[in-house]
Amino acid sequence: MHAASVRQGVLSPPVEGPAVPTVHPSPPPAALPPAVEAAVWRGSDLGTPLTHVLPTGWPALDEALPGRGWPGHQLTEILQAQPSVAEWRLVGPVLRSVVAAKQQVAVVGPPKTPHLPGLRHVGVDADHLVWIQAETPSERLWVVEQLLKSAACGAVLAWLPQARPEQLRRLQVLAQGHEGPVFLFRPQGAQHEASPAPLRLLLSYGLDWVLQVHVLKRRGPQHEGWIELPSVPGGLASILTPRLRRPSRLMAGRPTKESADDVLGSPETRPAVPAGVATGAV
Repeated sequence: MHAASVRQGVLSPPVEGPAVPTVHPSPPPAALPPAVEAAVWRGSDLGTPLTHVLPTGWPALDEALPGRGWPGHQLTEILQAQPSVAEWRLVGPVLRSVVAAKQQVAVVGPPKTPHLPGLRHVGVDADHLVWIQAETPSERLWVVEQLLKSAACGAVLAWLPQARPEQLRRLQVLAQGHEGPVFLFRPQGAQHEASPAPLRLLLSYGLDWVLQVHVLKRRGPQHEGWIELPSVPGGLASILTPRLRRPSRLMAGRPTKESADDVLGSPETRPAVPAGVATGAV
Protein backbone atom coordinates (compact mmCIF):
# COMPACT_ATOMS: atom_id res chain seq x y z
CA MET A 1 0.00 0.00 0.00
CA HIS A 2 2.98 2.33 0.21
CA ALA A 3 3.04 2.80 -3.59
CA ALA A 4 -0.54 4.10 -3.65
CA SER A 5 -2.56 6.64 -1.70
CA VAL A 6 -6.07 6.31 -0.25
CA ARG A 7 -8.41 9.33 -0.53
CA GLN A 8 -12.07 9.19 0.59
CA GLY A 9 -11.93 5.47 0.65
CA VAL A 10 -10.85 5.21 -2.99
CA LEU A 11 -7.64 3.51 -3.94
CA SER A 12 -5.69 5.85 -6.29
CA PRO A 13 -3.01 4.67 -8.71
CA PRO A 14 0.57 5.71 -7.97
CA VAL A 15 1.63 9.10 -9.33
CA GLU A 16 4.08 8.71 -12.19
CA GLY A 17 6.68 11.28 -13.32
CA PRO A 18 7.08 12.57 -16.88
CA ALA A 19 8.14 10.05 -19.46
CA VAL A 20 11.85 10.05 -20.24
CA PRO A 21 12.43 10.02 -24.01
CA THR A 22 14.69 7.38 -25.39
CA VAL A 23 17.81 8.87 -27.00
CA HIS A 24 19.11 7.07 -30.05
CA PRO A 25 22.61 7.87 -31.33
CA SER A 26 22.62 9.85 -34.58
CA PRO A 27 24.06 8.08 -37.59
CA PRO A 28 27.30 9.54 -38.92
CA PRO A 29 26.73 12.23 -41.58
CA ALA A 30 26.89 11.01 -45.12
CA ALA A 31 29.69 12.29 -47.31
CA LEU A 32 28.76 15.46 -49.17
CA PRO A 33 29.03 15.68 -52.94
CA PRO A 34 32.34 17.27 -54.00
CA ALA A 35 30.67 20.44 -55.27
CA VAL A 36 28.81 20.91 -51.98
CA GLU A 37 31.87 20.09 -49.88
CA ALA A 38 33.87 22.72 -51.77
CA ALA A 39 31.20 25.31 -50.99
CA VAL A 40 31.28 24.67 -47.26
CA TRP A 41 33.37 27.26 -45.45
CA ARG A 42 34.39 27.18 -41.81
CA GLY A 43 34.96 30.57 -40.25
CA SER A 44 38.30 29.53 -38.76
CA ASP A 45 39.73 28.68 -42.19
CA LEU A 46 40.62 30.78 -45.18
CA GLY A 47 37.82 30.59 -47.68
CA THR A 48 38.34 28.82 -50.98
CA PRO A 49 36.20 30.74 -53.45
CA LEU A 50 34.57 28.84 -56.27
CA THR A 51 35.79 31.47 -58.69
CA HIS A 52 38.68 32.17 -60.99
CA VAL A 53 41.86 32.99 -59.04
CA LEU A 54 45.15 34.33 -60.38
CA PRO A 55 48.39 34.11 -58.35
CA THR A 56 49.50 37.52 -57.12
CA GLY A 57 53.13 36.88 -57.99
CA TRP A 58 54.01 37.32 -54.29
CA PRO A 59 54.15 33.93 -52.49
CA ALA A 60 53.92 35.53 -49.05
CA LEU A 61 50.77 37.41 -50.09
CA ASP A 62 49.23 34.32 -51.69
CA GLU A 63 49.47 32.55 -48.33
CA ALA A 64 47.23 35.21 -46.75
CA LEU A 65 44.52 35.31 -49.43
CA PRO A 66 41.57 32.95 -49.86
CA GLY A 67 42.22 30.74 -52.87
CA ARG A 68 45.90 31.80 -52.79
CA GLY A 69 45.59 34.64 -55.29
CA TRP A 70 43.65 37.61 -56.63
CA PRO A 71 40.01 36.54 -56.92
CA GLY A 72 37.74 37.00 -59.90
CA HIS A 73 33.98 37.58 -59.78
CA GLN A 74 34.36 40.09 -56.95
CA LEU A 75 35.90 43.40 -55.98
CA THR A 76 39.32 43.83 -54.40
CA GLU A 77 39.85 47.14 -52.61
CA ILE A 78 43.40 48.44 -52.15
CA LEU A 79 43.67 51.38 -49.77
CA GLN A 80 46.71 53.61 -49.44
CA ALA A 81 47.70 57.02 -48.12
CA GLN A 82 48.99 58.35 -51.46
CA PRO A 83 47.84 57.09 -54.88
CA SER A 84 50.11 56.16 -57.77
CA VAL A 85 53.05 55.29 -55.52
CA ALA A 86 52.89 51.57 -54.81
CA GLU A 87 49.78 50.05 -56.41
CA TRP A 88 51.40 49.44 -59.81
CA ARG A 89 54.21 47.49 -58.16
CA LEU A 90 51.73 45.41 -56.16
CA VAL A 91 49.46 44.37 -59.04
CA GLY A 92 52.19 44.36 -61.71
CA PRO A 93 52.90 40.61 -61.57
CA VAL A 94 49.27 39.64 -62.14
CA LEU A 95 49.00 42.09 -65.05
CA ARG A 96 51.84 40.22 -66.70
CA SER A 97 49.80 37.00 -66.60
CA VAL A 98 46.71 38.78 -67.93
CA VAL A 99 48.64 40.13 -70.92
CA ALA A 100 50.28 36.73 -71.46
CA ALA A 101 46.76 35.33 -71.88
CA LYS A 102 46.15 37.89 -74.69
CA GLN A 103 43.68 39.89 -72.61
CA GLN A 104 43.29 43.61 -72.12
CA VAL A 105 44.05 45.61 -68.97
CA ALA A 106 41.55 48.46 -68.46
CA VAL A 107 42.73 51.44 -66.41
CA VAL A 108 40.10 53.96 -65.29
CA GLY A 109 40.93 57.40 -63.90
CA PRO A 110 44.55 57.01 -62.75
CA PRO A 111 45.80 60.15 -60.94
CA LYS A 112 48.92 60.20 -63.11
CA THR A 113 49.53 59.23 -66.70
CA PRO A 114 50.57 55.56 -66.95
CA HIS A 115 54.26 55.37 -67.81
CA LEU A 116 54.51 52.87 -70.66
CA PRO A 117 58.30 52.31 -70.44
CA GLY A 118 57.83 51.42 -66.79
CA LEU A 119 54.80 49.21 -67.49
CA ARG A 120 56.84 47.22 -69.98
CA HIS A 121 58.92 46.02 -67.05
CA VAL A 122 55.84 44.21 -65.73
CA GLY A 123 54.87 42.91 -69.15
CA VAL A 124 52.15 45.42 -70.10
CA ASP A 125 52.48 47.00 -73.55
CA ALA A 126 50.44 49.61 -75.36
CA ASP A 127 48.55 46.98 -77.38
CA HIS A 128 47.04 45.48 -74.22
CA LEU A 129 46.46 48.65 -72.21
CA VAL A 130 43.13 50.50 -72.36
CA TRP A 131 43.44 53.84 -70.56
CA ILE A 132 40.19 55.71 -69.85
CA GLN A 133 40.75 59.12 -68.27
CA ALA A 134 37.34 59.73 -66.70
CA GLU A 135 37.38 62.91 -64.64
CA THR A 136 34.32 63.05 -62.40
CA PRO A 137 33.26 60.35 -59.90
CA SER A 138 30.05 59.69 -61.82
CA GLU A 139 31.97 59.21 -65.07
CA ARG A 140 34.36 56.76 -63.44
CA LEU A 141 31.53 54.74 -61.92
CA TRP A 142 29.70 54.60 -65.24
CA VAL A 143 32.83 53.44 -67.08
CA VAL A 144 33.58 50.72 -64.53
CA GLU A 145 29.98 49.50 -64.72
CA GLN A 146 30.17 49.20 -68.51
CA LEU A 147 33.48 47.33 -68.32
CA LEU A 148 32.07 44.86 -65.82
CA LYS A 149 28.90 44.34 -67.84
CA SER A 150 30.82 43.67 -71.04
CA ALA A 151 33.43 41.42 -69.36
CA ALA A 152 35.74 42.31 -72.24
CA CYS A 153 38.91 42.84 -70.19
CA GLY A 154 41.13 40.47 -68.30
CA ALA A 155 41.60 42.95 -65.44
CA VAL A 156 40.06 46.26 -64.39
CA LEU A 157 41.93 48.90 -62.38
CA ALA A 158 39.94 51.91 -61.20
CA TRP A 159 40.68 54.82 -58.86
CA LEU A 160 37.47 55.68 -56.97
CA PRO A 161 38.32 57.94 -54.04
CA GLN A 162 34.77 59.20 -53.52
CA ALA A 163 32.61 56.10 -54.03
CA ARG A 164 29.72 55.58 -51.62
CA PRO A 165 28.84 52.16 -50.09
CA GLU A 166 25.72 51.77 -52.22
CA GLN A 167 27.73 52.49 -55.37
CA LEU A 168 30.34 49.92 -54.39
CA ARG A 169 27.56 47.44 -53.70
CA ARG A 170 26.30 47.84 -57.25
CA LEU A 171 29.81 47.28 -58.60
CA GLN A 172 30.16 44.17 -56.45
CA VAL A 173 26.99 42.74 -57.97
CA LEU A 174 28.24 43.47 -61.49
CA ALA A 175 31.69 42.08 -60.70
CA GLN A 176 30.17 38.65 -60.11
CA GLY A 177 29.92 38.32 -63.88
CA HIS A 178 33.53 39.37 -64.49
CA GLU A 179 36.04 36.52 -64.44
CA GLY A 180 39.21 38.56 -64.04
CA PRO A 181 40.31 40.58 -61.01
CA VAL A 182 38.75 43.98 -60.37
CA PHE A 183 40.93 46.38 -58.35
CA LEU A 184 39.52 49.53 -56.78
CA PHE A 185 42.15 51.94 -55.44
CA ARG A 186 40.83 54.14 -52.65
CA PRO A 187 42.24 56.42 -49.92
CA GLN A 188 43.47 55.00 -46.64
CA GLY A 189 40.71 56.75 -44.70
CA ALA A 190 38.11 54.54 -46.41
CA GLN A 191 39.14 51.65 -44.16
CA HIS A 192 36.69 52.99 -41.56
CA GLU A 193 33.79 52.93 -44.03
CA ALA A 194 31.54 49.98 -44.76
CA SER A 195 32.34 48.18 -47.99
CA PRO A 196 30.81 45.16 -49.79
CA ALA A 197 34.19 44.18 -51.25
CA PRO A 198 35.04 40.67 -49.97
CA LEU A 199 38.77 41.48 -50.03
CA ARG A 200 40.29 44.72 -48.70
CA LEU A 201 44.00 45.45 -48.35
CA LEU A 202 45.89 48.32 -46.76
CA LEU A 203 49.01 49.12 -48.79
CA SER A 204 52.07 51.05 -47.67
CA TYR A 205 55.78 51.04 -48.37
CA GLY A 206 58.92 51.09 -46.26
CA LEU A 207 62.64 51.34 -46.59
CA ASP A 208 64.72 49.07 -48.79
CA TRP A 209 62.07 49.11 -51.56
CA VAL A 210 59.66 47.05 -49.50
CA LEU A 211 55.89 47.00 -50.01
CA GLN A 212 53.87 46.50 -46.83
CA VAL A 213 50.44 44.89 -47.00
CA HIS A 214 47.88 44.35 -44.25
CA VAL A 215 44.71 42.37 -45.03
CA LEU A 216 41.82 44.37 -43.59
CA LYS A 217 39.07 42.05 -44.75
CA ARG A 218 39.02 38.56 -46.17
CA ARG A 219 36.92 35.44 -46.05
CA GLY A 220 38.52 33.80 -43.06
CA PRO A 221 40.15 34.63 -39.73
CA GLN A 222 41.38 38.12 -38.99
CA HIS A 223 44.80 38.89 -40.40
CA GLU A 224 47.44 40.09 -37.96
CA GLY A 225 50.48 42.23 -38.73
CA TRP A 226 51.99 43.24 -42.05
CA ILE A 227 53.31 41.29 -45.02
CA GLU A 228 56.56 42.65 -46.41
CA LEU A 229 57.18 42.22 -50.13
CA PRO A 230 60.63 43.13 -51.48
CA SER A 231 60.01 45.19 -54.62
CA VAL A 232 62.50 47.26 -56.58
CA PRO A 233 60.82 49.19 -59.44
CA GLY A 234 61.74 47.70 -62.78
CA GLY A 235 63.22 50.94 -64.06
CA LEU A 236 65.70 51.03 -61.17
CA ALA A 237 66.60 47.36 -60.89
CA SER A 238 69.43 47.60 -63.41
CA ILE A 239 71.04 50.79 -62.04
CA LEU A 240 70.85 50.37 -58.26
CA THR A 241 74.06 49.26 -56.60
CA PRO A 242 73.87 46.63 -53.82
CA ARG A 243 74.25 49.38 -51.23
CA LEU A 244 71.42 51.45 -52.71
CA ARG A 245 69.13 48.48 -52.48
CA ARG A 246 69.38 48.82 -48.69
CA PRO A 247 68.84 52.53 -47.93
CA SER A 248 68.20 51.73 -44.26
CA ARG A 249 71.86 50.90 -43.80
CA LEU A 250 72.86 54.22 -45.31
CA MET A 251 70.48 56.14 -43.07
CA ALA A 252 71.96 54.46 -40.02
CA GLY A 253 75.28 56.20 -40.74
CA ARG A 254 76.19 59.84 -40.45
CA PRO A 255 73.80 61.99 -42.54
CA THR A 256 76.52 64.15 -44.07
CA LYS A 257 76.81 65.45 -47.60
CA GLU A 258 80.19 63.81 -47.94
CA SER A 259 78.91 60.35 -47.03
CA ALA A 260 75.92 60.74 -49.37
CA ASP A 261 78.18 61.73 -52.25
CA ASP A 262 80.50 58.83 -51.48
CA VAL A 263 77.59 56.40 -51.76
CA LEU A 264 75.42 58.01 -54.43
CA GLY A 265 78.14 59.76 -56.37
CA SER A 266 78.22 63.45 -57.08
CA PRO A 267 75.09 65.04 -58.61
CA GLU A 268 76.88 65.20 -61.97
CA THR A 269 77.71 61.49 -62.01
CA ARG A 270 74.60 59.99 -60.43
CA PRO A 271 72.44 57.83 -62.81
CA ALA A 272 69.24 59.42 -64.00
CA VAL A 273 66.02 58.12 -62.48
CA PRO A 274 63.47 56.92 -65.07
CA ALA A 275 60.53 59.29 -65.46
CA GLY A 276 57.95 56.73 -64.38
CA VAL A 277 59.76 56.09 -61.13
CA ALA A 278 60.34 59.78 -60.45
CA THR A 279 56.65 60.56 -60.81
CA GLY A 280 55.46 57.47 -59.00
CA ALA A 281 53.60 56.17 -62.06
CA VAL A 282 55.30 52.79 -61.90
